[in-house]
Amino acid sequence: YATLPITENGIEVEEAYFVTTSLPAGLQVKGGKFKSGFGRFNAFHPHAWDFVDAPIAYKLFFGGDGEGLVEKGAQLTYLPNLPIYTILGAEVLQGDNDTLFGPDAESGPHAYTAFAKSSLDFGGSHSILFGGSVVGGKTKTPSYAPNTELTGDTVLYGLEFTYKWKPSRWRSFILQSEYLYRHQTGYLTDTVALTTDSLNRDQDGFYVQALYQINRWRIGGRFDRMAIFKDEVVRAGQELSFSGLPYRATGAIEFNPTEFSRIRLQYNYDKSDPSKENQEIFLQFILAIGAHGAHAY
Repeated sequence: YATLPITENGIEVEEAYFVTTSLPAGLQVKGGKFKSGFGRFNAFHPHAWDFVDAPIAYKLFFGGDGEGLVEKGAQLTYLPNLPIYTILGAEVLQGDNDTLFGPDAESGPHAYTAFAKSSLDFGGSHSILFGGSVVGGKTKTPSYAPNTELTGDTVLYGLEFTYKWKPSRWRSFILQSEYLYRHQTGYLTDTVALTTDSLNRDQDGFYVQALYQINRWRIGGRFDRMAIFKDEVVRAGQELSFSGLPYRATGAIEFNPTEFSRIRLQYNYDKSDPSKENQEIFLQFILAIGAHGAHAY
């Protein structure tokens, strides 16, 4: 399986992996470059997002435009024989993500993931999906201050919950939320002054979003916020203070002329940088051409 997006900058390999289809005892192996099983939002490609942009926590913790954790490595999953759908998984990853780990943190694979998720159907048209994930590994990346580099360890924890109501093809409601918590510890090096201090860093964030569909229309809203319980940086034993609470409120309305196209109008009131206010309007058109596999649940 492979996805090769074409942009104004050329062609890139977004995913390219093999996956087994007939191992015994509910086991499956995946290898190559793939989207990690960490979290809920991480499973979706940008064209399948419910909003134009990614949640703030995904942008800050994974970097880039918030596409999530895409790594080279291997994944093992297990489907136990239980009354409800349950999947358990573990991954060994190269650790190339420039925000979480960094390719120079250690030679060879240096990031590891574990996740457990369950799904339950009830009432004929209702279902819930819930689970937890953790990814951790060695880190060597630029840090929060200019001209600084963190060398140490990073662990990111995630909790997810999704509720779906779909009584028919033309009506549905989806409520989705994730909470992410990042812990980093190690040494902070000033690459100009050539000084090194100890560093402990704890941050968290979440998003909650809801979308209601009637016929070919969907209307939705999302709220993102960082520093729910933690926004703490301790450098050389001294706690640093930061002002403001990064947050963003989003509203969107979309029309789906066909199963292969979507027109979306979105508004963001964005205070992800507490020192300034952004009001953003997006108009997006998505068109799919050719054979296309089913999206994740």
